[in-house]
Amino acid sequence: MSFTVENLEKNMAKLTITVSADDFEKALQESYMKNKNKISVPGFRKGKVPRAMIEKMYGAGIFYEDAANYAIPSAYSDAAAECGLDIVSQPEIDITQVEKGKDFIFTATVAIKPEVTLGKYLGVEIEKVDTKVTADDVKAELEKVREQNSRLLDVTTRGVKDKDQAIIDFEGFVDGEAFEGGKGTDYPLTIGSHSFIDTFEEQLIGAKIGKEVEVNVTFPENYQAENLAGKAATFKVVVKAIKAKELPKLDDEFAQEVSEFDTLADYKADIKKNLTEKKKEAAKSERERLAVAAAVENATMEIPDAMVKTQVNRMIEDFAQRLQSQGLSMEQYMQYVGGSPEQFMETMKPEATTRIKNSLVLEAVAEAEKIEVTEADIDAEIEKMASMYNMEVEKVKEFIGDTEKELTDYCQKNNILVEAYSPFATGKILDNKNILKVAEKYNTTVAKVCLAFCLQNNTVPLPKSTHEDRIISNLDINFKIDDEDMKYLNSL
Repeated sequence: MSFTVENLEKNMAKLTITVSADDFEKALQESYMKNKNKISVPGFRKGKVPRAMIEKMYGAGIFYEDAANYAIPSAYSDAAAECGLDIVSQPEIDITQVEKGKDFIFTATVAIKPEVTLGKYLGVEIEKVDTKVTADDVKAELEKVREQNSRLLDVTTRGVKDKDQAIIDFEGFVDGEAFEGGKGTDYPLTIGSHSFIDTFEEQLIGAKIGKEVEVNVTFPENYQAENLAGKAATFKVVVKAIKAKELPKLDDEFAQEVSEFDTLADYKADIKKNLTEKKKEAAKSERERLAVAAAVENATMEIPDAMVKTQVNRMIEDFAQRLQSQGLSMEQYMQYVGGSPEQFMETMKPEATTRIKNSLVLEAVAEAEKIEVTEADIDAEIEKMASMYNMEVEKVKEFIGDTEKELTDYCQKNNILVEAYSPFATGKILDNKNILKVAEKYNTTVAKVCLAFCLQNNTVPLPKSTHEDRIISNLDINFKIDDEDMKYLNSL
């Protein structure tokens, strides 16, 4: 493998990477070995067709794409590790030469970490943040607790009111035709929650149990289902039950049920105390945010679009994982909010840009002021975490320390399967320079090093991929990490 670097405008660079003809031939052979069992040729048993025969019948290019998928990750990882560039984006790959018997050449266009020119960051003026807790704040917190301890009562003597929960059957029609996804039965809809589009919920106010109501709405122009976007729709709705929320009385008995206090007055005093602490902590965070924002405003830097795109993708991956923990997929979320993935990405760009700028400026300030993190700083943060989660400091250290081996050993002794969730750290680990060095030694990719590492630690990795070729590639771990390198990787 060899490469050249071309510096581009706006902190971008292009790596032209050359894989020797011999190495690409190995990738072609690997592709043939992987795919030969899938190819049928009259007169030959499956898996026994010579490669030359397949290439003669289907053309030499039959294995090019697969071979490229083998060659590119390893070659790019090597080039990225050796080029000396501080790469801050996923590469944009473009193949420039692929031909049997010749070098395989491709380019990788990447974003480079921008330089930051600091302006004024010491002694910047920020707005004062109010930390006063009012009677209304306490009242609002009490109402939250009342809501949490409310109960739903069946109502039969009146129609639907605002804040009621209506159990409904519904079916939607556009131009007189029922549409997919527009039908539901026994759906619990809270009036005023705005979980349905447009004025749907408001039109149910007054509806009686058992009576069909016609609801007319218009889908948003940006609705995810393109066949419905901007269309007028009619829903036939039947209210099957009405449930009204009953809130508990605010008295001493209520305080005793929801707190450790005997009187409502003592409970209110405790709420005020806790709110004051929260406001002080929030004010501290807000002052820090404003100070960083002022430093960013006074600094100059040029953020490449590719860097923003990479940050957006990471944020979306994190968001998707949080949704998944709640039993939702991104597709379901998009349906609920009525947007598209492209629109969602656009909404994330400002926050992504802010995070990048904040990180770059703080890093530059730390370097300028020669700020280093000490063991005492780490201990202080651990103590804060322990206080936040009401845990012992030593227990927190166990959770964030080297407990994986103990846990794994226990599970293995008791025949419990240990799964390595997100072995690629949602893609963040793929640019890790320490692991890149190990991957280079074994002439493989960072991804495969991660998978081999998990397997040799007797855990089952769960890599995520939506591409068939990557899934197949992940199955092909044909090397073993030696003991010294395993020790090194375990130390990271």
